[in-house]
Amino acid sequence: MLPIGEPTASLLSRLLAEERFRRGTRSGRRALDCDRHAVLVLRWFLDATRVAQLAADNQLSLSSTYRYLHEGIDVLAAAPGLPGALLAARTAGHTHVHLDGTVIHTDRSRTPGPTPGVDLWWSGKHHVHGGNVQVLTAPDGWPLWTSPVRPGREHDTTCARGHPGLLDAIEDWTDDTHVVLADLGYDGENTRLTCPFKTPTGSGLSEDKRTVNTLHSAVRAVAERGNSLLKTTFKALRRVSFCPWRIGAITAAALVLLHVEHDRTT
Repeated sequence: MLPIGEPTASLLSRLLAEERFRRGTRSGRRALDCDRHAVLVLRWFLDATRVAQLAADNQLSLSSTYRYLHEGIDVLAAAPGLPGALLAARTAGHTHVHLDGTVIHTDRSRTPGPTPGVDLWWSGKHHVHGGNVQVLTAPDGWPLWTSPVRPGREHDTTCARGHPGLLDAIEDWTDDTHVVLADLGYDGENTRLTCPFKTPTGSGLSEDKRTVNTLHSAVRAVAERGNSLLKTTFKALRRVSFCPWRIGAITAAALVLLHVEHDRTT
């Protein structure tokens, strides 16, 4: 039994059927029908079932199983973009949203980075190989949008700048009554994001600034719920063995499943 509702599985099956129709796939040409295909994809997302096990259970080759998985990921990952998520947040009456980065662990990748001797996907902060995904969350920590992946070696500010239109969309959304809260990892963009005060070298913060930081931390703390909710619901996000550049699509697909399962987008 999969820990997910039948409507979610039915939606995925319908999306897969629409994709087969778009491709012109003839009836009877696939080893799995759309319902069984949907179950295969959901087993991988929810339980991180090994691809070899999925292949054996469905009497498929490994290559066919990978194709089934990537097809399921792609039909789910075609989600609304950041402008749509911010518009929905404004319509829902949110006065603030949170931006935070999370590192999705992956198998070791020997892709050379800009620094000699350091892999592109190695995160020096977390001491793991992985990809950095930016997550936008509602005031209660509900995830609204996830970004494409950036190499794990990049810090949050670099990742935010690396996504075309991300900071511009945030700047357009921000006004006297709407702000985007972020931690000190985004201090380089504190003119567009609301970040806490950074303690100067060799001196402390004033009492007023410490109070502001305390309030900022209390309000923003729930943002971590979005990252945790995605990773605890979908075991596949705890460690991805696919190409690291697929992490963004996998996370976006997981977000769509989460929205459908809980019938909530904002």
